[in-house]
Amino acid sequence: MKPHKPKRYGKKGPEAKIQNAIIDFLRARKWHVMVTHGNMYQSGFPDLFCCHSTYGQRWVEVKLPNMRGSKFTPAQLEEFPKICANGSGVWILTAATDTEYEKLFRRPNWYQYLDGFKELLR
Repeated sequence: MKPHKPKRYGKKGPEAKIQNAIIDFLRARKWHVMVTHGNMYQSGFPDLFCCHSTYGQRWVEVKLPNMRGSKFTPAQLEEFPKICANGSGVWILTAATDTEYEKLFRRPNWYQYLDGFKELLR
């Protein structure tokens, strides 16, 4: 598999703005948040590693609302199932809101954002 080359939007890209808002939102709720860098050694990693003394740890992937303009990389499609199969989860968040925050207290939801899963729900 070729290493993923992330798009370089800098701090102004649409996902970057959402990611920064989510980081601030979580930190205000006492989460420790670490940003993964998306370099060739972290291909397939979710965007954020978050942990809380009460709630444990979460891998968070930031996407645009309704996945408009967002997609999973081939490396994520390969690694996310492995992460989940081995005892961790991946949560997709699309905004820094209470509704999105509540997702962290449910089952991992990354697979619900796959096109094939959406077709099953129709």
